[in-house]
Amino acid sequence: MKALFIVDLQNDFCPWGALPTPKGDVIIPVLNKIMDKFDLVLASKDWHPEDSIHFQKWPKHCVQNTKGADFPDGLNTEKIKKVFLKGTGNKDDGYSAFEATNENLAEFLRKNNVDELYVTGLTAEYCVKQTVLDSLKNGFKTFVIKDGVEGIYQNEGDVENAFKEMEQAGAILITSNDLK
Repeated sequence: MKALFIVDLQNDFCPWGALPTPKGDVIIPVLNKIMDKFDLVLASKDWHPEDSIHFQKWPKHCVQNTKGADFPDGLNTEKIKKVFLKGTGNKDDGYSAFEATNENLAEFLRKNNVDELYVTGLTAEYCVKQTVLDSLKNGFKTFVIKDGVEGIYQNEGDVENAFKEMEQAGAILITSNDLK
């Protein structure tokens, strides 16, 4: 079975959020368009407590039960079957969706006979990349839908380097037009 995975597409990572990706919202129509092509649609959320050591490194963002932690308006959330929450403790963790604390993502995928994971979301350089690398380590055939991913663009070349690292680790880079 193939599953679509949406990493951290949350208000605080959109252009209007506390830790914005300049073009984070452009992936919303791409994701809405492709959701019907998958048997299962899953997502992750950064879900930080009010006070977290994580905020010594990053601006305060995606605090539990706030508008910033919500999915953005316009994303078709009806098709998302399960949300994996990460970064829930007072530590600098939770980059990979495989670090979710509410459920073990690898076990969930195996239990649901998922063998192909198609990863999208925010941000290419951090949470998408770590999720893809952990997916590969867990033995899942892993695809990255490039036009369904955006980055922060902190430093020149970061986004392209993230895509290269994911590809070199074994991920298959595609675009939404490649989906059947």
